[in-house]
Amino acid sequence: MEEIQSVSELTLEIKRCLEGEFPAVRVKGEVSNYRLPSSGHVYMTLKDDKSQIPAVIWKNLRMRLPFELRDGLELVVSGRIELYPPSGRYQLICTSLTTAGEGELQQAFARLLQKLTTAGYFNAEHKKPLPSAPERIGLITSLTGAVIRDMSDVFRRRFPAAALQLYPVKVQGDGAVENIVEALHFFNAGLPTDKRPEVLIVARGGGSLEDLQAFNEEAVAMAIFNSSIPVISAVGHETDVTIADMVADVRAGTPSIAAELAVPETTELLGWIDNWHERQKKALKTRIEGAEKEIASLLGSYAFNRPRMLCDRMEEQLVYLKRYMSQSAGGKLRHAEQMLLSAGRHLDVLDYRKILDRGFALVKNDKGYITRGKGLGEGDPATIVFADTEIDVSVTHRSDGNGRENAPAQGLRRY
Repeated sequence: MEEIQSVSELTLEIKRCLEGEFPAVRVKGEVSNYRLPSSGHVYMTLKDDKSQIPAVIWKNLRMRLPFELRDGLELVVSGRIELYPPSGRYQLICTSLTTAGEGELQQAFARLLQKLTTAGYFNAEHKKPLPSAPERIGLITSLTGAVIRDMSDVFRRRFPAAALQLYPVKVQGDGAVENIVEALHFFNAGLPTDKRPEVLIVARGGGSLEDLQAFNEEAVAMAIFNSSIPVISAVGHETDVTIADMVADVRAGTPSIAAELAVPETTELLGWIDNWHERQKKALKTRIEGAEKEIASLLGSYAFNRPRMLCDRMEEQLVYLKRYMSQSAGGKLRHAEQMLLSAGRHLDVLDYRKILDRGFALVKNDKGYITRGKGLGEGDPATIVFADTEIDVSVTHRSDGNGRENAPAQGLRRY
């Protein structure tokens, strides 16, 4: 007689066969009937144009997904087939999920990563330092959304003195790569030097690998690498890593973190300035005190004082020489005065005028003084010099020293 099974028995047998036959599967389909109840588990249907299969994503896997689930999203799902006896329905228990096309994107990512790594684009020597307190900051991101708002709030709170220069771009989809490259070229070459930002931030919010694909393109990587202005990349969430992040000078986990890295905290900057000022004051005081000690040491040293000692000694010698010369000159002057007085007395004795004062007289003619009588003949003119006057005379008579007449002359005649 044919065995009759219960529904439960048949269901369990089907469960064993089905689950044993499909312990691991990989399937591609479009999400529909997406539901997220309070349990946190996701219930949905994967379908294509001909069939569909129920699928379940447990809460712990859903919370780790880098993208948001929604109806119409095409997924590649890995998992196992399981039959749920209470409903007698089989379903796909998902163990990993990627968006459709991410396999090709991952391969392209890996190829570009290898190429740029080999070329040294990620090496530390190419990383440019960030300015400590930039006056101008260039932002390359979407004009709308939370990213620009969050960064603006951070700048306003931390360093309101910075001027923000926004170049709005598409951050995903067609034209996004070209927009981002144009923005980087504009900030590097499209502005006067004095108007260019001192640091650039390339930013967008989180998303799937496909959403972030513009930041994994070689053209964007090259534009960031060739930027003369330091670049901070803040693409996606902390767990998202793009080629742009790795080639940039600094990577930030989120746009808000990028804003914090770009500028200092105003209070911290003021504190640093105060500390620097105090350090400079102390350093200057120490240098002044050191210089004073060095000067005092020099003033007390033999080498410094020797010239002064020599000057003092020379001054003493000068005083002595001055006193000696004064005394010597005074003695010589007195001696000279005495000699002069003596010579004056001798001259007085020899002065013919003194003799004339005693009653004597001199006789002279046009040839000079006559000391002998033979110097005059009869009729010769002569002058007799007395102490008080001179008298012109003519010889009329001569006699020798004994009173004898030499001629009939009558003596001297005045005329």
